[in-house]
Amino acid sequence: MKDYKLDTLCVQAGYSPKTGEARIPPVVQSTTYVYEKTQDMADLFDLKSDGYFYTRLANPTVAAFEGKVAALEGGVCAIGCASGMSATSLAVFTVAGAGDNILSSAAVYGGTYNLFSTTLPKLGIECRFFDPDAPTSEIEKLIDGKTKMIFTETVANPAIVVLDFEKIAKISKKHKVLFAVDNTLATPVLCQPKKWGANIIIHSSSKYLDGHAAALGGVIVDAGNFDYKGNERYPSFNEPDESYHGLVYADLPVAFGTKCRAQMIRDLGAIMSPQNGFISYIGCDTLALRMERHSSNAQKVAAYLKKHPKIEWINHPSLKDNKYYKLAQKYMPSGQGGMMSFGIKGSVEKCAAFMEALQLITQETHVADVRSCVLHPASTTHRQLSEEDLKNAGVPHNLIRLSVGIENPDDIIEDLKQALEKV
Repeated sequence: MKDYKLDTLCVQAGYSPKTGEARIPPVVQSTTYVYEKTQDMADLFDLKSDGYFYTRLANPTVAAFEGKVAALEGGVCAIGCASGMSATSLAVFTVAGAGDNILSSAAVYGGTYNLFSTTLPKLGIECRFFDPDAPTSEIEKLIDGKTKMIFTETVANPAIVVLDFEKIAKISKKHKVLFAVDNTLATPVLCQPKKWGANIIIHSSSKYLDGHAAALGGVIVDAGNFDYKGNERYPSFNEPDESYHGLVYADLPVAFGTKCRAQMIRDLGAIMSPQNGFISYIGCDTLALRMERHSSNAQKVAAYLKKHPKIEWINHPSLKDNKYYKLAQKYMPSGQGGMMSFGIKGSVEKCAAFMEALQLITQETHVADVRSCVLHPASTTHRQLSEEDLKNAGVPHNLIRLSVGIENPDDIIEDLKQALEKV
């Protein structure tokens, strides 16, 4: 589309109906597609033409959602996946195999940490974790000739660490290694990772993109700004793929996105369903409006909790004394999102008592939708982590994760107030 502003792209990008067609993308609930000419289908299988032949690889409804997210992130393509975890997995598998390694911030979502620390090593892929606040030299020491990716989160879940994009981008460019960012908690409305040097952008679309906790999904965006041609670190991009008659991915204008769909989606099948693609597409229509409200509500809630005598600490980058305030103003100047964490003074039992006393805010294994919710990560999403891993991930036992919704902020604060009175 034209060079429209982000709030316009939220509404308009991804699907342009022709005369007489449906105004919003219809749900193409079909596994397969009909062709009259044999060669037309053969060309699709050889990647010589665009189109649809089996929904495990591509679907028109999902494509509309992919086009919208690609436009919002400024990418050359996007791939809708079955979940955020499948998006992360597929992104890694596109570049790494047995004997390779990736680097990851230690302050990442618990599910991602388990994937990297437990499952990938079983497949022969090592993950080397680093402190996102560590100096450049310390992170660089972890890189060798087999390093395929540096993985980070724009805003870490649940530690609420704000990424220093320029630091990681500098390392990535120096060593010619792929820079991947999970932008779930910021969304492209608040932060555009491509602008700051990221090459691959990942979302759990189940969160703010859908916004209503209705559709499971994930997205991988190829920013189209990484040169694989002749890069010895990525032989699979420079050597012929015999499963596609000798196709060399580095020769294509969309190298990563094509390889990810043609190989990983083809073989692993973790594609987004048409119905979830439809729900996620229409959810994005209001993304800009919702992120503005999430951010303003969270700012008010954080200011309230900071002054409460029963709160030991509060972490939201809108607070001027927050460790990441300056980074947040640099990378997310229009808002810092609805996610925060805080600590209740006293025992873990007091955390449970507080959450059980809430009336409007609910306990959920979810974040980043229109309804406010809380979770105790150390006993749920990060339950499998060791004490050392919890410390490295920035998850103390008294941490409560609060996802601030779009309800009236006075009602949210009143609920927090009455629950704290019972602790």
